[in-house]
Amino acid sequence: MSNMVPPDTSDEAPDRSDENRELERPEIIPAHIQPEPESDLKRRIVENVKEIYDPEIPVNVYDLGLVFNIDVHEDNHVDVLMTLTAPNCPAAGILPGQVEDAVRMTEGVESVYLELTFDPPFTPDMMSEEAQLELGFM
Repeated sequence: MSNMVPPDTSDEAPDRSDENRELERPEIIPAHIQPEPESDLKRRIVENVKEIYDPEIPVNVYDLGLVFNIDVHEDNHVDVLMTLTAPNCPAAGILPGQVEDAVRMTEGVESVYLELTFDPPFTPDMMSEEAQLELGFM
């Protein structure tokens, strides 16, 4: 578990600097398996992220299971935790930036912090049923 800082209870805005930042990793499961987004902003973020496709696989990154968590804070700062199909994925140089841009361009989002992780490593079990059907895994 990462070193978590207690929540800021002051009136000041939380420090969103990227230096030494690590997102909390509760039980990591792909976002598409988690409960439906609870806010309109989060639903719109998910819709935008679903527009990003892995260039080698005809499935969006959300249904592919590459997005572990999208956390929208009260100040509309968004933390995104995602992975890739492999550390040496040819799209490693573009997919995280595309996801970050899709989140940032969602109306209402103030700022974005995206963290890329390979723990746990991607497996086809992380894909949605729709993605598994599309790719012939079911």
